[in-house]
Amino acid sequence: MKRIFPVLLIALAVCSLARTPSEDYIQVFFPNGKIITAELAASDAERARGLMNREIINPDQGMLFVFDYEGVHSMWMKNMLIPLDFLWLDREQRIVHIEENVPPCERDPCPSYASKIPAMYVLELKAGSIKQNGLNLYDKIDFVLKEIDRKT
Repeated sequence: MKRIFPVLLIALAVCSLARTPSEDYIQVFFPNGKIITAELAASDAERARGLMNREIINPDQGMLFVFDYEGVHSMWMKNMLIPLDFLWLDREQRIVHIEENVPPCERDPCPSYASKIPAMYVLELKAGSIKQNGLNLYDKIDFVLKEIDRKT
């Protein structure tokens, strides 16, 4: 029994490290009727990790960065393997800035991308999604956030 307890502790630690990148997902509705599933990045750690080291993102997937306040929030492509489209959204979920086909950062220092207009959210999508879905400035993107556990 004494030998089993340390093994159980190690197994629990490994399982907690192996959890999915985010345990929270929501549906995001585009004006053209397309629905995607977005992984939420609401804590500092989740926002810092983002979609790093992912080899693929499907056209029906994305990541929604949720910030505590509306402001100028910059994004970068450090440790990214695939190009992305970015949408900055204000508190009413309207697009206030667009960056399309942003390439992975190949060497430091990595450039950052930001909206000059305050935003509350940033939605990352597979490169080409903005054009494919006809998304434009001031379009409304619909989603409903439940209370988010903001673990740091």
